[in-house]
Amino acid sequence: MADFPNLSRRGFINRSAAVGGLLVVPGLLAACSKTGEESADGEGALKKLRKQGFVRVAYADEAPYGYMEGKELKGEAPTLHREIFKALGVDELKPTLSEWDGLIPGLQAGKYDVVSAGMAITPERCANALFSEPEFISPTAMMVKKGNPKKVTDLASAKAAGITIGVMAGAVEGKYAEGAGIPESRIKTLQKPQDGADAVKGGRVDAFLLTGISLRWLAKTNEETEVTEAFLPELDGVKQYSPGGAVFRKGNEELRDAFNRELKKIVSDRSRYVELLRDYGFGATELPPADLKTADLCKG
Repeated sequence: MADFPNLSRRGFINRSAAVGGLLVVPGLLAACSKTGEESADGEGALKKLRKQGFVRVAYADEAPYGYMEGKELKGEAPTLHREIFKALGVDELKPTLSEWDGLIPGLQAGKYDVVSAGMAITPERCANALFSEPEFISPTAMMVKKGNPKKVTDLASAKAAGITIGVMAGAVEGKYAEGAGIPESRIKTLQKPQDGADAVKGGRVDAFLLTGISLRWLAKTNEETEVTEAFLPELDGVKQYSPGGAVFRKGNEELRDAFNRELKKIVSDRSRYVELLRDYGFGATELPPADLKTADLCKG
């Protein structure tokens, strides 16, 4: 079995306050009554969805994971989930926008059936909801100037080259850089992704460290840059996969299991996976390893 991280990057960096809120969600959820349409529960969940012809999905408007462009729901999760639910006999995704920290509470309150937001699989979240098997992993990469003048490929080469690395404030990438032996004096903290791209273009840092997914998306609007091949950093000898998946309400195990069966067909077919998701910056490096299992990730 593979070594798995205890901390997901996306759970750590993007919504640290929200993740903290999730730790106290059970009491909140107990106080919530179901609102809106009743979600499909129990063994009849999939049958009900097929009959009504749509599945209610929540997204957080975060590109490239799940976002609205005009009137069309796009991104990694909706694209993958649309394919899976069509295979299950449910042709339409009916979207609901949610704040990040409201995704799981809204799911539990019956506002929607599935979270389609590329949510990281963490033990805290597993305590409150059901996760699919991993849809993707989030290997790390570096944004550099066009032509990669320092010829860096990973953190070991970055250390050897003596370059300055940019990381986002509060992000786990800073720990990756430190763990690789890069001196603190050569690690510069930035506030948001575009700040990292600007620092690379302006020569204030030689490379900006983030997930390959996010950097490839960022590079679309920063033409003077390029992104290295993704790699898996290690902390204390543990590879950092940072996987994410679809989220279901507890009690919907049958629906989750049916979803997993169709998901497996896609992640087992590299060309199909890449074809579906390449527009959102996902490639073969984001395919989850076969031995990376949600049950292990939920244990921490």
